[in-house]
Amino acid sequence: MRQQDFSSYPIMLVDDETDVLSLLKSFLCHEGFQNVITFDDSQKALEMFKSEEVALVVSDLRMPKLHGRDLLEAFSELKPYIPVIVVTAESHIDTAIDCMKTGAVDYLTKPISINRFIASVKRALELRSLNEDILLLDNATDEDISARAPHIPSIITQDKEMLALLSYVEVVAKSRQPVLISGETGVGKELVARAVHTLSGFKGGFISVNVAGLDDQMFSDTLFGHRRGAFTGALNDRDGLIMKAANGTIFLDEIGDLNELSQIKLLRLLQENEYYQLGSDNPLKSNARLVVATNKNLRQCMNDGTFRKDLYYRLCTHQVAIPPLRKRTGDIQLLLDHFIRQAAKSMGKGRLSYRRELVDFLVTYAFPGNIRELQSIIHDFVSRTTSSKLSTSLLKKIIARDQEPAKTVMEHGTNSSGLDFNGISFSSLPTLKYAEAVIIEKALELAKNNQGTAARMLGITRQALNNRLRRATSKMS
Repeated sequence: MRQQDFSSYPIMLVDDETDVLSLLKSFLCHEGFQNVITFDDSQKALEMFKSEEVALVVSDLRMPKLHGRDLLEAFSELKPYIPVIVVTAESHIDTAIDCMKTGAVDYLTKPISINRFIASVKRALELRSLNEDILLLDNATDEDISARAPHIPSIITQDKEMLALLSYVEVVAKSRQPVLISGETGVGKELVARAVHTLSGFKGGFISVNVAGLDDQMFSDTLFGHRRGAFTGALNDRDGLIMKAANGTIFLDEIGDLNELSQIKLLRLLQENEYYQLGSDNPLKSNARLVVATNKNLRQCMNDGTFRKDLYYRLCTHQVAIPPLRKRTGDIQLLLDHFIRQAAKSMGKGRLSYRRELVDFLVTYAFPGNIRELQSIIHDFVSRTTSSKLSTSLLKKIIARDQEPAKTVMEHGTNSSGLDFNGISFSSLPTLKYAEAVIIEKALELAKNNQGTAARMLGITRQALNNRLRRATSKMS
């Protein structure tokens, strides 16, 4: 990533209160930002913005002539690559969310914390530099992208969309801003998260945490740690993983399943770079880079009320959407060859070959489990192969076997003898709601009412199981 120098561009401050302008300018000058221009007239500020370049804008909301919301909208439409920070006395969360949806990179409330203000300005300047590089990337040809895409040994691809994604990752990697990675299960979200860390050049480690199913205390203890005596069983102090990820990256997987209390704490960490250990009133500073991943549509979760809007807009500064394998069919042969070599080596087998029809067949398969499913299938395939030739018919049988349970249920459902599986009996094909309730009850019975164990047996998160049980209870009450 090229380092941009915006010292020749001024920082623009817009506020109808001249004393606020003087205060903010003094903060900036004290930190070495000497090129600062101020406007107490929002209309004149817009006129200057249209004709001149600025490094960034800091603007109030409630102003005469042109309201700050309208000013922000105009700035975003005219020059979306110039970051805008909103500073206002309005502390309503809906106002903050509206500003960030409109294009603000940060929202600060008065009275202003000097440290928070300066940190926000520095992040905005960093983002301005990234925006310049991303703009160049957007205008690059496919050949340019293929040539400049970074080489990540763990990510095997020749797909143009994936190469563009890796080029984008390289651009944003050195930023301290969070990265949101989305994609279906098995597409390789953690591999991309590790690529972000590798390309960042940060000296600290890479710490991975799956937050699905963690209640608030477990989440806080895992990330932030605790002081001795914070709760029953806390016999010693414990450093959280945030501290272990110092100068590095902490990766939170399945962020869409995070409970509301934990979301609030994560929001504070993002806004203030501060956190509290359980049992302590002293805030600790964090310098770990945050990368999160989800297989859910976070925007939909936000609209449904299960994910905080303010947290979403803090996390989505840099977004990486990984395409499913079925949209990367040109990568299937590369991945096939890699997984065959990997499996053969682990099993002490020699060189294995296959006919083109095997690749042609794989290209037609939807791969609901994506790359992870392909790896599992090929490992099983190689283990069952007794010669140096890989058989397409054997591969078809393995994939058909994995699809057999669903087929078996349908067959039994139309059979007068009914369905009996592991002690669960249905005289005829049940409705989905009834089958779900019966299967959950059976899983809890087998797990001796341990919800974590039952959730693993069902192949869902503990939180997902809790949600289903809660819905069932509410319908009964």
